[in-house]
Amino acid sequence: MRRAAAGLIALTFLVALLGGWLGVRLGQREADTNLGLDRVLHHDLALSRDQEAKIEALEANFAARRKALEAEMRLANHDLAQAIVTDHRMSPAAEQAIAHFHQAMRQLQEATTAHVLSMREVLTPAQAAIFDRSVVRVLNADAS
Repeated sequence: MRRAAAGLIALTFLVALLGGWLGVRLGQREADTNLGLDRVLHHDLALSRDQEAKIEALEANFAARRKALEAEMRLANHDLAQAIVTDHRMSPAAEQAIAHFHQAMRQLQEATTAHVLSMREVLTPAQAAIFDRSVVRVLNADAS
């Protein structure tokens, strides 16, 4: 009985570590993407005041959406932890929590892509070419 309880505690700990690691990796990638593109947008492209205002509005709207989706991911991880502790197996509740996490993560990636494309629409063709190269560089950073 003690051995089963210890195993369950160890499994719960490992799943929590995995969830935390995944969250950090996703958050770090998002932060790296935002910093790289933010630097290009606000320092390298010499935006007009009108462009700055439009991009700031886009960024404010996206920040709220990103925050909501990140909260959904945290909720899904919480639900997964509860399912593991309650059911001690890959239960329907665990599967549902995993699906919930993946759905929120997909929505975040889609929203991020839409956000990047909406900012691009504000740029001149010459600025967009520089921005595009930065997008490719940032998204391929992990590939090497």
